[in-house]
Amino acid sequence: MTTSYLSLLLSTLLLLTNPENPVNPKNPGQNPGQTKRWFKGNLHTHSYWSDGDEFPEMILDWYKTHGYDFVALSDHNTMARGEKWIKVVKSRMYAEAFDRYLAKFGPEWVTYKVDSGRTHVKLKTYPEYKKRFEDKNFLIVPAEEITDRFEGKPIHLCATNLQNVLPPQGGSSVMETMQRNVDAVLAQRKETGIPMFPHINHPNFYYAITTQDMIGLHGERFFEVYNGHPLVHNEGDSLHPGTEQMWDEINVAYFKRQQPLLLGLGSDDSHSYHQFGTAYSNAGRGWVMVYATSLEAGALIEAMERGDFYSSSGVTLKDVSVQKKTLSVEVAGEAGVTYTIEFIGATTDDEQAKVLKTVTGTKASFQLTAQHLFVRARITSSKMKPNPYRENEVEMAWTQPVLYR
Repeated sequence: MTTSYLSLLLSTLLLLTNPENPVNPKNPGQNPGQTKRWFKGNLHTHSYWSDGDEFPEMILDWYKTHGYDFVALSDHNTMARGEKWIKVVKSRMYAEAFDRYLAKFGPEWVTYKVDSGRTHVKLKTYPEYKKRFEDKNFLIVPAEEITDRFEGKPIHLCATNLQNVLPPQGGSSVMETMQRNVDAVLAQRKETGIPMFPHINHPNFYYAITTQDMIGLHGERFFEVYNGHPLVHNEGDSLHPGTEQMWDEINVAYFKRQQPLLLGLGSDDSHSYHQFGTAYSNAGRGWVMVYATSLEAGALIEAMERGDFYSSSGVTLKDVSVQKKTLSVEVAGEAGVTYTIEFIGATTDDEQAKVLKTVTGTKASFQLTAQHLFVRARITSSKMKPNPYRENEVEMAWTQPVLYR
């Protein structure tokens, strides 16, 4: 680990461990003249540039018209540069999808040709679609899903605001493979001076990544606590812990060695844009809400590294704050919906994380003491999630863990 990046991590740790660290607009402490607001975004999305089944412009249009402020198209081992042509799949569904694309953007934008009865389409690059879609209210963040393997196990990391493509780095174990890819992203950050970060994707995808693998990492600040792909097993099974249990166990270990806590992201991991249901990976299932000064990549990353965000699969929070060693949460409730707010954490007496307090309602708070290693909030609604990634899924939200210091 480089000295400069260690300094960054330590400064971030101090921010995270400051009990007066504000997370909402009502809190004191932000710099004078800086107004913060919530920005909604998705950092894990796929298009025809890898294994998604839609054109980038159609995907971006969907997010832009569905209330998102920022999105990252994070295709596998590419950053949508150079020339790439795709052949439209020979099916009515995909033929009609191309027709919609052509009708929406017009022949002056869409480059295509028909050869031997097949339609070939030239994909728009990141600079092209960024120029077309980005404005003061919508940000497109460059990204790549670095897609690696070890002994057949898929090891995937998204790199947000990456500037240049990074090939998979490989390694002699799952942990080393992750670490080498994390280090490559952090090295590019140091070389360019541009804020960027890696995050570990869906650890339970084919149960490739264990808790111990992630405990061994250094320099990694983020992972996906919620991913909307049907094969990722967020809840685990009888033999494997769910992502929330992994999260807490990792943070107990990080706390012990004075390493900044791991923060939890929500994401779509969307691939399928024409077929919907629990068998498909669809858009709109998981996202982050970032409390930042502006809709700029640097400001968003700075806020996320402070822990000024929450993750959601449907629940909207009106307020999240940490004041006087008290974590407070208020839900923007919907009529007829019941909310359960659970405060989860570990203590010096029992290092196994557990539910410390449960409140039914839209407001709750928890006062930390010196016995608490960390505490986070999980909000569960009674509302069934539309287009869930699994059967009987309800809408939820997760705050980031906070420390008593």
